[in-house]
Amino acid sequence: MKTLTGAGKLARLIQRRDRIVMPLWVYLIGLIPISYAASIGDLYPTPAARAGFAATGGSTAGFVALYGRLSGSSLGELVAWRAGFLPIVVGLFSLLTVIRHTRTEEDAGRRDLVGSTVVGRHAGLAAALGMTFAANLVLALVLTAGLVSQHLEPLGAIAFGLEVAATGWLFAAVGAVAAQLTASAGAARGIAVAVLGAAYALRVSGDLSALGGGGISWLSWASPFGLLERLHPFGAERWWVFGPALAATAALAGLAVALEARRDVGAGLLPPRLGPAAAGPTLATPVGLAWRLHRGLLLAWTVGLALLGLVFGGAATSVGDLLRDNPQMREAFARFGGQAGVIDAYLAGTMGILGLVVSGYAIQATLRMRAEESAGRLEPVLATAVGRLGWAASHLLFAAFGPAVALAAAGATAGLAYGGSSGDAGHQATRLAGAALAQLPAVWVLAALALALIGLLPRLAAVSWGGLAVSVLVTLIGSVLQLSHWLLDLSPFTHVPKVPGAALAWGPLLLLAALAAALAVVGLAGLRRRDIPVG
Repeated sequence: MKTLTGAGKLARLIQRRDRIVMPLWVYLIGLIPISYAASIGDLYPTPAARAGFAATGGSTAGFVALYGRLSGSSLGELVAWRAGFLPIVVGLFSLLTVIRHTRTEEDAGRRDLVGSTVVGRHAGLAAALGMTFAANLVLALVLTAGLVSQHLEPLGAIAFGLEVAATGWLFAAVGAVAAQLTASAGAARGIAVAVLGAAYALRVSGDLSALGGGGISWLSWASPFGLLERLHPFGAERWWVFGPALAATAALAGLAVALEARRDVGAGLLPPRLGPAAAGPTLATPVGLAWRLHRGLLLAWTVGLALLGLVFGGAATSVGDLLRDNPQMREAFARFGGQAGVIDAYLAGTMGILGLVVSGYAIQATLRMRAEESAGRLEPVLATAVGRLGWAASHLLFAAFGPAVALAAAGATAGLAYGGSSGDAGHQATRLAGAALAQLPAVWVLAALALALIGLLPRLAAVSWGGLAVSVLVTLIGSVLQLSHWLLDLSPFTHVPKVPGAALAWGPLLLLAALAAALAVVGLAGLRRRDIPVG
């Protein structure tokens, strides 16, 4: 078909541009369930122990909200349940990837340039969807191989891998539709992420209703996550659930193609909101402009982290009951959180996860500087009285203190959810907000690494995501893979005190802050001296 002419070449271009980022999230996510299989197998070595864990964990509202409903007590079923949050992460990555290679390309004007060659109208959309679908299939293979390596049933491993891939496919198609609706990549991301959040909320509402014998359990069937959850890998394995999921994916992809044919290149189907005729006084300063550019991203991350903290805090009340009859798991959690109690050890672990998550925002906010440069918007700003360092400082203000806002919100909501059951909500909110903020120096190190690459090697700025990938790998599965100590020390989060529970040691935090400052100075020095723009 003429409308798909050049799709193959555009797919190879996407492969070239995402040669670092795409393999990172595919293989990183694919390796995570290995740690679940190893830890659950060690802590619950017998069928009786696993049945007891399933009876408690599968009926705990916090865990059901986070992971979904548990279908059985075999090792494979427990691993698939524990990895129940992975489809949400994969769906997010998939929709962002499609929007990046469709609507973002139009925003930057590259779609017009490519379209002037022998390229069909739908070639770009087909290439973005095709490469995202392929990445999800590779992820399914990695997940399958990893679970089989832990001596789990191959058929169940295949089913779980395909469940995650099908979720990624469906939300890739959601991202394709969102990219046709607005003339802004940011608005398209907002629409697609809102759909993903609504799907998660439907799944949680339906599962919790079923747990309590309510009458709205059917809501989870209306969610892609709830539908594919019914596959039950390593159990009943209801393969028919792929039928509705694939049909929805095909329908959404077809809708995206139809919508793309009805609009002009660079435009969206929804009318843009008209702005004021003249800019406000706040846009007269670099900080005001940076606020305008970062406020939506900061709000989205803060709300998302606050909701995640609410879920983590709600689950904390059930951790004591879950571990009461398992001395091995109690000892493991006590080691993880220092010498404190089991619940504090759990909370310390969740604070570390929140730190890893918010690092994504810090890196994204820092890389906004590179995006402004690549899009040609930096030169007009520097043509005024604004200097390079002043412009950079306005963006770094959000990269440094935006994570603090998001972490404080997440810690506070976790404390409110946990303390609400004990009547100590105010104290717990303050305590966990402080514990979450202890992750901040490690977050700064990763953001400063991104700044150093922008200043010295701007073409390799995307490599900064590799620092986060290493940190996630070390934190989640480093001990399972038995990595050496020097490899574990590469992650800045290894050096953060495990609070609450352990004593707050200021020495490591100050050293991390000093390292972040040194990297930032190097990056700013490079930015001040190098050519702008660097393509």
